[in-house]
Amino acid sequence: MKIAVLNGSPKGPVSVTMQYVRYLQETFPGHVFRIHHVAQQIRKLEKNEPAFEEILDDIRASEAVLWAFPLYYCLVSSQYKRFIELIWERGAADAFRGRYAAALSTSIHFFDHTAHAYIRALCDDLEMHSVAMFSASMHDLLHRREREQFRLFAEDFLDAVERRAPAARIFPPVPPATFHYEPGTSRGRADAGGRGVLILTDGGSAGSNIGGMVARLRLSFAGPVDVVNIRELDIRGGCLGCIRCGYDNTCAYKGRDGYIDFYNSAVKKADILVFAGEIRDRYLSAAWKQFFDRSFFNTHIPTLKGKQVCFLVSGPLSANPHLREIFQGTVEFQGANLTGIVTDEVADSAKLDALLDALAEQAVRCAERGCFRPALFPGVAGAKLFRDEMWGRLRFPFVADHRYYRRHGLYDFPQKDLGAQLRNLLLTSLCLIPSVRRDIYERRLKEEMVKPFRRLFKTAGSPRSSRSS
Repeated sequence: MKIAVLNGSPKGPVSVTMQYVRYLQETFPGHVFRIHHVAQQIRKLEKNEPAFEEILDDIRASEAVLWAFPLYYCLVSSQYKRFIELIWERGAADAFRGRYAAALSTSIHFFDHTAHAYIRALCDDLEMHSVAMFSASMHDLLHRREREQFRLFAEDFLDAVERRAPAARIFPPVPPATFHYEPGTSRGRADAGGRGVLILTDGGSAGSNIGGMVARLRLSFAGPVDVVNIRELDIRGGCLGCIRCGYDNTCAYKGRDGYIDFYNSAVKKADILVFAGEIRDRYLSAAWKQFFDRSFFNTHIPTLKGKQVCFLVSGPLSANPHLREIFQGTVEFQGANLTGIVTDEVADSAKLDALLDALAEQAVRCAERGCFRPALFPGVAGAKLFRDEMWGRLRFPFVADHRYYRRHGLYDFPQKDLGAQLRNLLLTSLCLIPSVRRDIYERRLKEEMVKPFRRLFKTAGSPRSSRSS
């Protein structure tokens, strides 16, 4: 059997992901794995259509496609994202139609589910038969049990292709966009009071909805607003995955383009930050992916802490729940406040005007009052995951992260809470006595759980309930 492997690592063959593919080649010598380093060679593929066509021809001659990639900022790398955009731009979907597909990723499991949802949705849109996925922790292949699980994944994938197993579609087709936004006037009631407001956009086409949304939101603020088109920034390329930034946050691009200076001088200093873009193949544009990926020169250090963050999205966000999860989780991990997300799915210009005005007013209100909603599971779990990794196996090469985490008290492990440890020891010891255990669990536990909160209230007793007559 012939399998076309599309490598999503900018590092090409010298990547952890490709070591997993090499293991497949040696474990299953009866099958041919043809590797294409599409992320590493993206500039060539953009300029050289015959080279792009050669890859398509190999896919057409293959029974299956293996999407193999490392995670970059909750998704695939910007270079891989650009390759995917080329498929649609050049009308190449027919090369993938009817082929079987599997997805293989390597990461530390931070938002690997959103990356796999994206690839699965892509396969559904390309009318492929997606039958398997495997999300590996970077070093799993070094351990016997994990190698065995990886081998079983590959066996199931190859068997499904040979049997022509049926595969169900998970993501329904994206509805076509028919609404054209016509912005109304605004009174500019949201006064940021001298706070910096920065709107970043990937521009969109002339007369596009996102262009109108950006212009209308700008008018919703009473004071000055900076609007920057990220496509006009001096960005030489996407993140290389070299981890040169790990020691002291010095990027390999330092002195070679203007991204780092812009991020430090504009993004980090803004109080209200707005990201605006159009959905392209289940995410935003590759330009946006490049912008987010390049911010990794800050490694795992939260650089948006204390900011109000908003998103303007043109396109079917409701059909791409993984994208909303990425917005929410990354903002929460960064220690920022997700003020709101406005899309043009309302399909009504007047309603969209009202939503944009409300977003500006809410951003200012939250900034004035210092409003930061508690993080939900993605933000909390992500912070704990990075905390544990930076303390453990990723302390090197991410030395800069370790310094920051130690300096800012982010190593808040539960075992450091001596009070909780003593309380647990005392109570678990007392519960060895049957009569005490029954008294605690059957009579006292509920009351003791709410007892610490009583000092906050002026009146004694439980909350009063109202009854309707």
